[in-house]
Amino acid sequence: MRGKTSASLLAFAALGACVPQASPPQAAAAPAPVSAPTPTPAIMPAPPALPTAPPPTMQYLYGSGEAAALSIAAYRSLTDFAQTQVAKHPADSVILAEGSTLDAPRFEACGTKPLAAVFDVDETMILNVGEEWHEASSGLPYDSKVWDKWEKTGADKVAPVPGAVAAVNALRRMGVTVIFNTNRLAENAAQTAAAIKFAGLGDAVHRETLFLKGDDNMGSAKDGRRTTIAAKYCVIAMGGDQLGDFTDLFNQQGMSVKGRRDEVSSGWAARLWGAGWFLLPNPVYGSAIKGGFDDVFPMDRRWSVPPEETK
Repeated sequence: MRGKTSASLLAFAALGACVPQASPPQAAAAPAPVSAPTPTPAIMPAPPALPTAPPPTMQYLYGSGEAAALSIAAYRSLTDFAQTQVAKHPADSVILAEGSTLDAPRFEACGTKPLAAVFDVDETMILNVGEEWHEASSGLPYDSKVWDKWEKTGADKVAPVPGAVAAVNALRRMGVTVIFNTNRLAENAAQTAAAIKFAGLGDAVHRETLFLKGDDNMGSAKDGRRTTIAAKYCVIAMGGDQLGDFTDLFNQQGMSVKGRRDEVSSGWAARLWGAGWFLLPNPVYGSAIKGGFDDVFPMDRRWSVPPEETK
């Protein structure tokens, strides 16, 4: 028994020499940090409600008879004025010459150049009904990327401004060339021309009767394009819905709200409204939508409900 035990022990010892020895234990890796779970409110807030009606400014411009009447009146005044200018072929255009200032305006000479009338497009000649519906119904603000898509795809979702079709037809019968000067993008020229045609305003040819943002290096300023037009035409009338549709001088940096209003309502500029320059209503967007209480309401014209008399 002892001898068998000794042999077994020797065999086990020999076997143990052939078995690989275990590596010493390594330190355990630190567990990855676990972010705290985002607490879930017991009651989830309701999503913001979508608008149930367009804003009042859109109701007015795109829906009201009052806005339509104003536009028709403006275009009737324009065509009546143009008729008088065709009869006499004026010496000066209604486009300011390069180098003009608000204190020292000069106008481009007409000479024997053919007559033309120059118009902004958006909310002057066409109403962007489809895009404004998108903004109104979604509650989203203006987005330049969305607007670019609108220019590219919305040509059949516009409508003519009331009075515009009759005006351009009357001007063309007089022999006056109708020219569009808009801040739509030059790369979308074909689609803008399609929108103009869909609205019943006829054909527009890029760089001939259609001028766009990107046609020069002046960005959204339109004076450079107006100068290009005035080099070829005697412009007898202009129509727009923003002051910049007549001269960029009204949009100079640093001009106060009151100062801008004073410039257009006195002096030489005041004499042009309805006599060469014709403004269409647009309370929805643009350079007119600005000013705080102090800009809009003079201190000496403010009123509050008087306190009731005490007995």
